[in-house]
Amino acid sequence: MKRLATLTYLLLSACLALAGTALAADTVKIGACLSMTGANAPYGQNAQKGLELALSARPTVLGKKVEVAVADNKSDKVEAVNATNRLIQRDQVAAIIGPLSSSNSLAAGPVAEAAGLPLISPWATNPLVTQDKKFIFRVCFVDPFQGQVGANYAFHNLKAKTAAVMVDIAQDYCVGIASFFERAFKQLGGQVLIKTSYSSGDQDFSAQLGAIKAKNPDIIYVPAYFTEGALIARQARELGLKQPMLGGDASQADELIKIGGAAVEGLAFTTHFDENGVTTEAGKKFVAAYRAKYNEAPDSCSALTYDAYNALLDAMEKTKSTQAKALVPALEQTRNFPGVTGVLSIVDHNAVKPAVILQVKDGKFAYVATVKP
Repeated sequence: MKRLATLTYLLLSACLALAGTALAADTVKIGACLSMTGANAPYGQNAQKGLELALSARPTVLGKKVEVAVADNKSDKVEAVNATNRLIQRDQVAAIIGPLSSSNSLAAGPVAEAAGLPLISPWATNPLVTQDKKFIFRVCFVDPFQGQVGANYAFHNLKAKTAAVMVDIAQDYCVGIASFFERAFKQLGGQVLIKTSYSSGDQDFSAQLGAIKAKNPDIIYVPAYFTEGALIARQARELGLKQPMLGGDASQADELIKIGGAAVEGLAFTTHFDENGVTTEAGKKFVAAYRAKYNEAPDSCSALTYDAYNALLDAMEKTKSTQAKALVPALEQTRNFPGVTGVLSIVDHNAVKPAVILQVKDGKFAYVATVKP
């Protein structure tokens, strides 16, 4: 009886092992490293909505069910490393979508690179994210382009000849885009009268704004995340600064308007997507599906994450593989991909695609223009 029980146990274990193998063989697991909590949670939560919509629209690849494992990086660099390690080691994903911010992507990228696993950031615009990397990609434009678009808008549309620049030195994104804006603005013939710094989490910007007021520039360039950007705008208006304010893609969050109120009225910024500037059929379908599911307008994070998912699955379909050695060259050869954020091509692991300019008008984000690369 003891031998029979042992034999039965071994047979049962073997059957369970085979069942597990069969289940794994029928599933493709993709990781998502997103800021679901912490200071940047609104970006991550919108990205997850885009990912959920993409998964529901395209739930299989290569005849297998797609499973997405979401790891919260808590809007923190160290946690971005930990979350990426969990996705690779515990969840054994085939590829990773995210992180969103440049700082978190710069922290997570080397982990994926060392593991030889493709990582696609939807929203990280700092050039260093993909520089000299074999496995790291993005589906958004980079800051040299975004800074140039912002400078052109300031110089030609706002007729600004002088500018003040405020930089969050704790964020790689803010440091990078501010530098590229300054360089492009000077090349156009503009002059940066003053450049001041602050750090994420700061609440009082009176010293920086007081120094800017003394210089009296034509515009104030603040490529900040929504919390600091809104607070800076409020304090600037309280100090009597009436100059136009210009920002970058991190301004595109409803929280900017909720926190900033009337102070952010008129603020313009460069970004990746707006439903009123959709140029592709895929974009039109995405907007309709997103509004139907969530009863709100999609933003850049949701749209770019949707694009990242589909660009990855396209690479799998083209190569009929989920292995990194096949996916990397397929992603590198992505050309004229009809994304919801516009037609894009991946060159040197970066997306070449249009930029969008939005402005806060009557308490809402209003579409201004699309700028082609």
